Amino acid sequence: MISIPFFLCAPLGAQETESVRWLSFEELEDSLAANPKKVFIDFYTDWCTYCRKMDKVVFTKPELIDVLNEQYYAVRFNAETDSSIIFSGQQFINDQVGKTRTPVHQITQLLALREGKFVAPTLVLLDETFKVTSRYFEYMDSTKLLKALNNKR
Repeated sequence: MISIPFFLCAPLGAQETESVRWLSFEELEDSLAANPKKVFIDFYTDWCTYCRKMDKVVFTKPELIDVLNEQYYAVRFNAETDSSIIFSGQQFINDQVGKTRTPVHQITQLLALREGKFVAPTLVLLDETFKVTSRYFEYMDSTKLLKALNNKR
């Protein structure tokens, strides 16, 4: 008798689990111009354990995915990237590369510092006019993040 592995019995074209639709800053600018909406920015680093935990545990929750995708433009940004970013007609770079062990990008410096320092993860909420409404300098579980996204204290 021939045995067929169970995973081969799944129907073709089965639905993937929905995920957060992350945008780049360039995509964000186009989206805001076409349809103003609130913005959520996740500033992370490659070395941050809590950032990876948020990716695996928090940003995979269906209720959170729904809120981010429906009510916000969601951006993930590596705070230490050396990429040049054009946003709102201005070029942003990481001018700290080679000068410090943990170089922080200009966009991070502009939006995600606390007392002049960057801590990962930092989560920033902005209104439809791109004005910062809240900053969170910590790991947030899905319940706490949903409250913040829904403006509940």
